[in-house]
Amino acid sequence: MPLTALEQQLNFLREIDRLKTVTRQSPLLDQSRKENSAEHSWHLAMYALLLNEYACAAVNTNRVMQMLLLHDIVEIDVGDFPIHAGLSGELQAKQEAEAAVRLFGLLPPQQGNELLALWQEFERAESEDAKFAKALDRFQPLLINVFTGGGTWAENNVSLEQVVSRYGPVIKRGAPQLWAVCEQWVVRHFAGQTTKS
Repeated sequence: MPLTALEQQLNFLREIDRLKTVTRQSPLLDQSRKENSAEHSWHLAMYALLLNEYACAAVNTNRVMQMLLLHDIVEIDVGDFPIHAGLSGELQAKQEAEAAVRLFGLLPPQQGNELLALWQEFERAESEDAKFAKALDRFQPLLINVFTGGGTWAENNVSLEQVVSRYGPVIKRGAPQLWAVCEQWVVRHFAGQTTKS
């Protein structure tokens, strides 16, 4: 007997509970532990809610929040791909696309297709909503690294130039004012690291 729409939705909700078990490299700001991907997604949705006025163009905040709540669900199947790990972007994209099809395929077809399309829009980062969502996805870990004395940058021996090249274009494209703040933080952070050496 086929599953009802409600049964499919509940199956999906139970499955995505597993996102709470995916540990990211970024610590919490109090540095008591590493954050998990579910916490990261929730936190980014809050960033979208509060910082939407800094998007480079008019955005639909509700859609941006939806993208951010969905963007890392694929990590249930493939884990987190840290930005500083130097892993293959092609392999990551392939694995994540397959995970998205499986996970959103748990939902009733129309709803699953809509959420898959929203996830794909985020990945392409062509719409104004997606550009802003992507910018926040880079902004939040940058903020964490700055306010934890280097966080994953220190762990991975990341240089100022690497931070600027890995975070800068994405944040600047979707939220130039936020990048202006980031540049100040980053320069100050790395200047402080140099003087401590």
